[in-house]
Amino acid sequence: MPDSDFFDGLAHARPPARQSNSLASLEVLLTGRPVGAEIRGVDLSQPVPADLAAALRAAWLQHLVLLFRGQYLDAGSYLNAARVFGEPVEGGARRYMKSAGMELEDRFPELTILSNLDEHGQPVRDNGGLGSYEVVWHSDNSYIEAPPAGSCLYSLEVPTHSGNTSFNNQYLAYETLPVELKAAIVGKRSKQDASRNSAGVLRPGLKVPERPEDVPGPMHPLVRIHPDTGRKALYLGRRRVYPSQFIEGMTEGESEVLLAKLWEHAPGAQLSWTHVWKPGDFLVWDNRCAMHYREEVDDTQRRVMFRTQFAGQIPVSG
Repeated sequence: MPDSDFFDGLAHARPPARQSNSLASLEVLLTGRPVGAEIRGVDLSQPVPADLAAALRAAWLQHLVLLFRGQYLDAGSYLNAARVFGEPVEGGARRYMKSAGMELEDRFPELTILSNLDEHGQPVRDNGGLGSYEVVWHSDNSYIEAPPAGSCLYSLEVPTHSGNTSFNNQYLAYETLPVELKAAIVGKRSKQDASRNSAGVLRPGLKVPERPEDVPGPMHPLVRIHPDTGRKALYLGRRRVYPSQFIEGMTEGESEVLLAKLWEHAPGAQLSWTHVWKPGDFLVWDNRCAMHYREEVDDTQRRVMFRTQFAGQIPVSG
């Protein structure tokens, strides 16, 4: 099914327009967890004035993940809404697809249709991308030199009982590390494996690494400084079965032991919040200080979303 079939989004089902957006209408409701807040009183299909946009960006930096429910957006209005938080850019996975010669819809290159559908529009387990698979804890596109500052999903169709997405607070992950682990990662960098996506599917044109030196991707610091808040966050990116992520300057055994301890700590339930999707949800998160995880999707039900990510920076070591 062509991506363009979804570009109208939920706009066709739109109810009468709400009142114009204003700072006075803004409500911020906390999730009660270490990450996340719901935003009410904002219609993202309408212009967002400068003072409201500034308040939303401040809330994003404070809470790491923002949820806007009941939005009715087509592709253009979705990208306009995303621009409140950053400049949408083409995703890293799309670049691999293009370099492998795959035909892609180019009307909105910054927008990816994320779905579990096959070419006939039917839900499946494996469609060559994330499909309906479980998606492990990760930070988006950590496998490029300048990973995205944030990402944004907008739900068009969701299953009734699966595919929930969890987020965690990597500021707190760093701050709550045992003293000996903090000391062990000072100044350390780890390789970010570009060979497979977060569901473990091999990217077009790449091979599964057989040795550490075969692993494609950059080295990034295990602790990074957030460019806007100045706070330190644990930055693990992604990990697959070795050879994949490894810590620079350590033996294989030392690296695996340390990474195992870090990955055991980072996604702890005490640091996380889980979002249960409804159609029309617009969710934006900060990749520089939050990781996320998607549970497996029921492959008898359709799941279709808009996705984009924002221009980022080369991580600065903390």
